[in-house]
Amino acid sequence: MPERPTAPGPDGAGPPSVFAGAKEVLRQSGPRPLVPGGSGLAQLKAVVGTLERDEDPDTIVLGAVPFDLSQPGALRVGPAERSQGPLRGAPGRRPTVASSRPVPPPQVYAEEVRVALERIGAGEAEKVVLARSLELTGLEEWSVPDLAARLAGRNPAATALAVPVDDPARPDARWLVGASPELLLRRRGPSVLLRPLAGSIPRSPEPTEDLRRAEALMGSEKDRREHAYVVEAVVEGLKPFCRTVSAPEPELLATPAVWHLATRVTALLTDRSTTAVDLVAALHPTPAVGGTPRAGALAVIRDVEQLERGLYAGAVGWQDGDGDGEWVVAVRCAEVRGRSLRIFGGAGIVAGSVPSAEVEETAAKMRTVLDAAVG
Repeated sequence: MPERPTAPGPDGAGPPSVFAGAKEVLRQSGPRPLVPGGSGLAQLKAVVGTLERDEDPDTIVLGAVPFDLSQPGALRVGPAERSQGPLRGAPGRRPTVASSRPVPPPQVYAEEVRVALERIGAGEAEKVVLARSLELTGLEEWSVPDLAARLAGRNPAATALAVPVDDPARPDARWLVGASPELLLRRRGPSVLLRPLAGSIPRSPEPTEDLRRAEALMGSEKDRREHAYVVEAVVEGLKPFCRTVSAPEPELLATPAVWHLATRVTALLTDRSTTAVDLVAALHPTPAVGGTPRAGALAVIRDVEQLERGLYAGAVGWQDGDGDGEWVVAVRCAEVRGRSLRIFGGAGIVAGSVPSAEVEETAAKMRTVLDAAVG
């Protein structure tokens, strides 16, 4: 039977953490202490030792690290239940939206894109990913379990996730909830699979126009160049750890809101002691959420972007005691806290990008959570 929607955890521990694909649902309930470390990078480095000290074979580390690995992460350790997927549930009641506020406003975001294009033209970077958000306030509190279940139902090919940013037992805890279409990496023994996404176009409800847009994306020199930056960085990042790496030509991937260019990258580890979190630490953030070259792109983001990303555009996933695990990029996500819902969307800026088109693209990406939240 498909997994039912998440429910409040035992002993006032809050809802369970959830990582749900099409075939399997992972749920971590009860007390979930943080993996030690004051930053996302420190937590990733502490995962193996934390799991070695736990004698329960069902114990995993599950959670999220931020876009900026120098900032605090939210990786938690505890037993996990595995069940057949996908995550399904009754629709649940949606809060009435009392107010909404774009941060920054669309015209300000368009100006950010123009500034990024100037700095790209000056040679500071080749690609820069800029994000914006939409802040909703409900008359009632948003339900993390209901939102996760609706996202899973609307996006069956994505990974539905709900992980606490704060102590999940706190009534005002923040949660990261989303439906990510982008596989950062999956490690099973020596085999590694990745599916980076970059280059996208909003979908159309009219079939002929939707097909035209998909074909235009496949033929877009600008979008294929943007995609190539990501694949090249991923392949180079894997080489120190892998004896073989294969990256074929990109293909189309469809979500309900957006067409993407995607490449299925496969690799074989040279050393079986290399764990999933070792690879996350080496690869994240990829140019799909940051840009390239990394240092130049991150400098532009720090100077231009008027947004506190937190765990958005980070990495969400899990690892077990064998070093196996699965991690997705934290996109198509929102931060939930009580009556507040902060939805994120980002776009890759390269030479040839058009500010108004990037506003439209980010709006389309935010619709993944917005449609699930308000209907």
